[in-house]
Amino acid sequence: MSTSTTAPETAGHRPASAPARRVGPVALGLRQGRLEVRQFLRSRESVVFTMLFPVIMILIFASIFKGEIGGGARFTQYFITGMIATGLMTVGFQSLAIQIPIERDRGVLKRLRGTPMPKWVYFVGKIIMVAVVGVAETVLLLAVAALLFDLTLPQTAGAWLTLLWVSVLGITACTLCGIAFSSLPRTGRGASATVTPVALVLQFISGVFIVFTQLPSWMQQIAAIFPLKWMCQGLRSVFLPESFGAQEPAGSFELGRVALVLAAWCVIGLLLCLTTFRWTSRRDG
Repeated sequence: MSTSTTAPETAGHRPASAPARRVGPVALGLRQGRLEVRQFLRSRESVVFTMLFPVIMILIFASIFKGEIGGGARFTQYFITGMIATGLMTVGFQSLAIQIPIERDRGVLKRLRGTPMPKWVYFVGKIIMVAVVGVAETVLLLAVAALLFDLTLPQTAGAWLTLLWVSVLGITACTLCGIAFSSLPRTGRGASATVTPVALVLQFISGVFIVFTQLPSWMQQIAAIFPLKWMCQGLRSVFLPESFGAQEPAGSFELGRVALVLAAWCVIGLLLCLTTFRWTSRRDG
């Protein structure tokens, strides 16, 4: 930080240093957010597997399945909903549940806890990183699908609004659950092996890769417990014809229930964060 003087410097008199500027909470959070985004972009593995994975998958699925799924809806319109939801879950749940244990093992969290920086700044930084990457990932997905596979974008303000609130509630629930789940892996090295299978199973049973109504009923019931299924269902109401809602298990898109379940998971995730989050590794006690 630079210093300033109020009078010319003379021999025997050193200029008084300007008092350190106090950084406000907003600026503090934004600084931490920029740091988290930079660290994310510096890791090529994170960029490829977190941000580009859904793009790669839509390229594969849209290239293979070019016909209609039924009800006047093309496969591309269906798969884009799952890819957006998967992208938000990956950056919110999977990436945090892997990153945080690694930082915990390296002593990063322990050092942060010992500094004057408020604890909430660390979490704000993670939230900003998730939001920035989630928005960029969604925009990239829509652009690729629209330019290469003639994806029909939402046609009304109401559809865009639904896309917004489903995405916000969904990524919030996934972020909170990711922070809470980060306390489960015993070591940072084992975090990926613990988290990735959970994310993959949720994708397969939630209608991301397979039409949801073609899954066994018991699998549908298990998927209905978790946020990803409801994120996909809410997004289907945005990209698929209204008539397609009749093919949903309940005979409609159930947007009210989508909002209720995702909001409930936000509350559950927050409570789990407050009660289970650990700043030190298990071996540190």
